[in-house]
Parts: sequence; structure tokens; C-alpha cells
Amino acid sequence: MSRKLLSALAVSAAIVAPGFAAQAQTAAPAKNDYADKASWLCWTGKPGDACAVDLTTTVVRADGSESVETFKADPKAPVDCFYVYPTVSNDPGISSDMIAGPEELGVVKAQLARFGSKCRIYAPLYRQFTLTALRANAAGKPMAGSADPAARAVGYNDVADAWAYYLAHENHGRGVVLIGHSQGSGVLTQLIAKEIDGKPVQARLISAILMGTRLPVDKGKDTGLFKTIPLCKAPSQTGCVIAYASFRDTIPPPANSLFGKAPGEGQIAACANPANLAGGPGDLHAYLGNSPAISGQAAPRTVWAKGKANPTTPFISTPGLLSAQCVEKNGFSYLEVHVNGVAADPRTDTIEGDVLGADGQPNASWGLHLIDAHLAMGNLVDIVGAESKAWLAKK
Repeated sequence: MSRKLLSALAVSAAIVAPGFAAQAQTAAPAKNDYADKASWLCWTGKPGDACAVDLTTTVVRADGSESVETFKADPKAPVDCFYVYPTVSNDPGISSDMIAGPEELGVVKAQLARFGSKCRIYAPLYRQFTLTALRANAAGKPMAGSADPAARAVGYNDVADAWAYYLAHENHGRGVVLIGHSQGSGVLTQLIAKEIDGKPVQARLISAILMGTRLPVDKGKDTGLFKTIPLCKAPSQTGCVIAYASFRDTIPPPANSLFGKAPGEGQIAACANPANLAGGPGDLHAYLGNSPAISGQAAPRTVWAKGKANPTTPFISTPGLLSAQCVEKNGFSYLEVHVNGVAADPRTDTIEGDVLGADGQPNASWGLHLIDAHLAMGNLVDIVGAESKAWLAKK
């Protein structure tokens, strides 16, 4: 994916705000057949599973030493993960088709596949609002019909149908973790509020991980839009939500940022730090992309260790390089990311992941949106493992 395409991805957060899209006023398109596994991007064990990919990682330490970390999924994991991907489709229409392209394949490799060590994975294809339509809107030349509420409702309706099929035919009372990013988080926010919060199926919710979003919670409380699903405060807590949007500590959200601020009075944007759910700072266990398809950049620029050729594995891990804490500053609530660079050691003191403007400079309003998932992937996988054990122990 090009930098321009990935930069446009960030606009996806505005597609499904917490207030929810208006109900469709025109005829809805024909429903997808989610009994057909071809309608699923990832489904543990199916032929052509897009999450059955190489996740080999080079661990680059501060002293420049390296080791290789391999990965193995657990097809018999005792719990499930249900994922909705962000805006990645470059299809020509307002709504994407149901054919997985390189964009969809790349994003599940970066954001989802690693959870396969803790859960069986289900990720439906859905007819999302496309990057093509978003670019046209941003250029002031919206595509015909793009403002129609029906066009905005297609993606949500698809995911709701996929969720209903999964519950009826695959769940069998198992615990499930919901995972989303950006537009995917917005769709899941709707799904949770409409179909899960306060309903019997909530008993099966291990947790929800909503990245790159601004979930509203009431000031001084852990609930808000979700009435009975609080923010997670410990890895052993279940039935809770982890939500955040990440920004560098050196580039905080400006006044026009869509992230970090709740839309209503008396509320703030939820921030649960995957590196320390109890509060305070913590070390991020990042899995950073080492290729354009998963790094969020047009071409790799980072030299991971001075004097060494860059590794060729798809992912890089840099222990101790990144830390994060949830902060409330200037009316915003967000995950503040710090790079613990040391000029004297050979390891890189920088990371990539900013949404870049036409001038090649970071667009501060989007923060580290492109790598929200990469930054905390290791932490989140560990949390899912701990939560799963806790949920199973209570069952």
C-alpha cells in the first residue's frame, strides 16, 4: 500500500462516530452469505485463511544484538476472536466488494494474525465505505450517493449479519474477544451498543479491543456509551473494553484532532493503556512492520541498528524502546507514546507510523493512527491470554 493510500486510511475514524450512522432510507443491497467461508477473510483452519501468514520477528535490542522470534498459532485455542478491519479498500465504488485485495490481506497480518496464538480467529469480509469515497469527500468532490445513509449503513449491516451467523453456528457458548481498528472499531461500537450491552450474549464477552477510536465514557467513570461494559483495569478482568488512540509525546493532538475528545459534554474519550491497565506508564511490546505492506510507510526508512544490514523478517520488536501512558491534556484524553532513544547505543532512536501530509511532514491531527495496533500488539496478545484464562475459570 502506498503512503498516500495509508494516509487516507486514517479518515476512516470519521465514518462511524459514536453517535452512529442514520438508518438507511433506501433499499438495502442483498445480504452476504456468511455460511460461505469465502465471505470470511480469516477463519481458523479454512483453506486460504488470510491469517495463516508468516509472523517471524527480529528482536533488536538496545545494544544492537539480534535474535529471531518465531510464531505458532493455536488452532485449538479455547476462546475466539472476532475482528473488524479498518478502512483499507481501494475499490472504485462507495462500498467495497467482497474480494480480499492486498490491502485487506496486509492489515490482518499486521493487526490480527498474532492473536491466533490465544484464540480462534473470525474476520468477515464486509462492504466497507471505501478509501476512494473518502478521498473524493476530502477533495470536495463527493461521489454520487456517498452521503446517503444507506451507503453508510452497508458495512455495519454486513458485520451484524456475520456476527449473527458466528453466534448461531460457530460460537457454541465460547468466550469471545471483539477486536477492531478505526472504521472497524466504529462498527464494533455500534454492534456492542445495539446487540451486546445489557443483553444475554454479554456473558460470552471476554473483552472488546477498540483501537484508533474515541469511545465516550462519563467523566470520573469507566462506563458511558456502553452502560454495563466498563474500561479494563487489569489483565484478569473480563467483560470490559480496552480503547485508545495513540499520539507521540512530542506531537500531541491539535485542536482539530478527531481523536482524543468525546463528542458530548460531560464525557471524555476512553483510554486504557495496554502496557499498564492499572494506570500509569508501561513498556510497549510493539511488533513494528518491516515492509511497506505492514509498516504504514511507502518504503522502509528505519535503520534498526547502526552498522548492520536491516533484518528481512516481516516484523521487528524493540524491547524497551517504547513506553506509553494515558494522559488528559488540553481537553484531550489519549495514549501518549514516548520513544526511549539513547543516542549512544546502536539501536534506532526513532520509529515510523505518522500519517504524513502532502509536504511529507506528520499530520498531527491523526497522531500514530496507522500503527495503533502495532505499538501494543504484544501487550494485547498477553492480555487476551490472561483474560481468557480468567473467563474460563469463571465459566
